[in-house]
Amino acid sequence: MKYLVLIVFGFMTLGLHGQSDADYLKTIYKNSLINGQSYQWLDYLSNQIGGRLSGSLNAELAVEYTKSELENLGLDRVWLQPVMVPKWVRGNPEFAYIETAPGKTIAVNICALGGSVATSVQGLKAEVIEVQGIDELKLLDRSQVEGKIVFFNRPMQADLILTFEAYGGCVDQRYSGAGAGKLGAVAMIVRSMNLRLDDLPHTGSMSYGDTPVSERIPSSAISTNDAEMLSGMLKIDSSLKLYLKQNCRQLEDVLSYNVIGEITGSQFPNEIITVGGHLDSWDLGDGSHDDGAGCVQSMDVLRLLKISGIQPKRTIRVVLFMNEENGLRGGNAYAKEATQKGENHIFALESDSGGFTPRGFTFDGPDYKVDQILRWKPLFEPYLIHYFKKGGSGADIGPLKNSTNVLAGLRPDSQRYFDHHHAANDTFDAVNKRELELGAATMTSLIYLVDKYGLNANQSKLKD
Repeated sequence: MKYLVLIVFGFMTLGLHGQSDADYLKTIYKNSLINGQSYQWLDYLSNQIGGRLSGSLNAELAVEYTKSELENLGLDRVWLQPVMVPKWVRGNPEFAYIETAPGKTIAVNICALGGSVATSVQGLKAEVIEVQGIDELKLLDRSQVEGKIVFFNRPMQADLILTFEAYGGCVDQRYSGAGAGKLGAVAMIVRSMNLRLDDLPHTGSMSYGDTPVSERIPSSAISTNDAEMLSGMLKIDSSLKLYLKQNCRQLEDVLSYNVIGEITGSQFPNEIITVGGHLDSWDLGDGSHDDGAGCVQSMDVLRLLKISGIQPKRTIRVVLFMNEENGLRGGNAYAKEATQKGENHIFALESDSGGFTPRGFTFDGPDYKVDQILRWKPLFEPYLIHYFKKGGSGADIGPLKNSTNVLAGLRPDSQRYFDHHHAANDTFDAVNKRELELGAATMTSLIYLVDKYGLNANQSKLKD
């Protein structure tokens, strides 16, 4: 049976017009590296538009720009999908300091978390209690917390090579830390989700759960350097105070859009392959890595297929999702409409891990279909793409999950990603043109193979 698999795989690598799949991948990578468009698109998105907070004017401008650029590609169809999104505004920059004695203060770097309420106009000042995470907070009683600012200082675990695992291991304190208000805390601050020590606070989404609006407490992130300093000072003097002031507001939901374009399949138009990223970003930087990179790479997938002479058999659809950062409204709306229309999404690929050097993919789906994809790994090894594993995919395509399709996530090198994630240095200058274009080519190559061979039950018979 092993020889049968090798024969079948060898047959599969014969491409159209006498070219092998390896030849087509070589063409795709060459076109991306010599004639790529992703970097130029990102330049405009980042430097001419900037941060694209959900519900903002910049988000609206990004919708208009990307729709226009997709139309310029000559796709079979380009359209906007309406979606209501939250509108949270930061207001004037936040301000904070540590007070060791009356009149003796040290300024620290903080930023409000997305969705947080503001302090009063005067700000607030209180003693600080440090905890290492949600579990430690649960061990405290109200008398230890009431009237204080809870300081969550659990760092990302530095010895984990997969940095997204380190992020996942401590992000709950950012998302759910405002629950400290139920114990009488007047505010919460959280150590920024960052593996390096610097002065940049990193924002991100948070939730008040079922806490009534009147009982919600201001929530912010503090830079890793300042978290280290505050922690050290608390060990010396537990009675010191922290002052903070933030001016954010939650407004009514507003209308926005997912931006969608597609090439209609020539043989199986009802089988849909989706590729995408999220168009919204946080407001501190310009959102180049998170997730301008994923958007422009996804757009370039369709362009690279066209200029590489590949006519897809199946419908290839790019979706630029709105509101991934603080609500996932775009991803949920897309999946809901797809279900209502009875669309058959056989495969979806998301890029939302930054624009760094691509290392491979993770896949979520039936074993026999994932096994089929894993057999294509040798085609990517000349490009140093070695990481093909079962695993997660992406937040926006997650709602598309069913028992038969395969969802995938592009996995770039992640060692520097959280230096920029949700911070003021998530800017265009932090993106390397060649790395971005390698990612676009890698995504296009996988889409090419899924489109050419499909993912079907017959492949389950190809066993080693």
